[in-house]
Amino acid sequence: MLMLALLAACSTRQAAPVIDRSPAPAPPKPSTAPSSVPAAKVPAGSADFYTVKRGDTLFGIALDHGHDYREMAAWNNIVNPSVIQVGQILRVTPPAGTPGTSAAGDSAVVVRAITQPGGSPAGAPSASPGIITEPRGDKRPYSDEALAQAQGQAAAKPATVIAAPKPADKPGESKPATESDDIAWGWPAAGRVIGTFTDGGANKGLDIAAKVGDPVLAAGPGKVVYSGQGLRGYGRLIIIKHNNTYLSAYAHNSNLLVKEGQLVTKGQRIAEAGSTDSDVPKLHFEIRRQGKPVDPAKFLPER
Repeated sequence: MLMLALLAACSTRQAAPVIDRSPAPAPPKPSTAPSSVPAAKVPAGSADFYTVKRGDTLFGIALDHGHDYREMAAWNNIVNPSVIQVGQILRVTPPAGTPGTSAAGDSAVVVRAITQPGGSPAGAPSASPGIITEPRGDKRPYSDEALAQAQGQAAAKPATVIAAPKPADKPGESKPATESDDIAWGWPAAGRVIGTFTDGGANKGLDIAAKVGDPVLAAGPGKVVYSGQGLRGYGRLIIIKHNNTYLSAYAHNSNLLVKEGQLVTKGQRIAEAGSTDSDVPKLHFEIRRQGKPVDPAKFLPER
């Protein structure tokens, strides 16, 4: 009886509440992995996309396609341009609707005549309210010719299309080269040529003999789109974008004198020659047309 009473007492006792005082889990950190384009959305054989291979860098991919690497990073939502992954699919052409990339060129303004109520042009005397003045009566006898003439007079005049004026250059800014291929190229260094361009070969430009510290000059006006040491084999490198067609590259420098985003003029000193990533001091100079290397000797003037 005593044992049964003890068991009954234990069965009616309630369990003590348990309170979890462990710290709440931290919210997940945003992923730092590079963004990529889903493979399912990439048309087969599309030239608008590129699959990253071993040894690629965003800087090199941008150079090979004739773009500013910062623009390409924006197209692909890449936060750190120094980090891309093998197999990642990148857009290498501007997305549709990107400002300044429309094939139609400058925007246009459609000018139409402003009419008052009743159909009269703006500036013309308006009729009194409630009085119908159009269409005007025609007292000529009916004929097919009169009908055709009346219909022709009633036809609306086509709208006038006027090109929108381009914004004026900001004071103190140098103006980049035009979209024409006729860029007045100049030699980037004074030394003799010690290496020539090989079509499809190892040398994608000209090698010009130099001493460490010799001036390196911009071969044409444009905007600095790269200034750094992120491309293997080029050492300290400057890349200038002259227009949407042409880039020029200046490699193996010992010192870089211009920054990314800076506008430069033809003949401006942009770097000092050196031997970074090179066995001997020299300037390696390239001209790229839509990202493809071309022979600079065909563009530079005769000495």
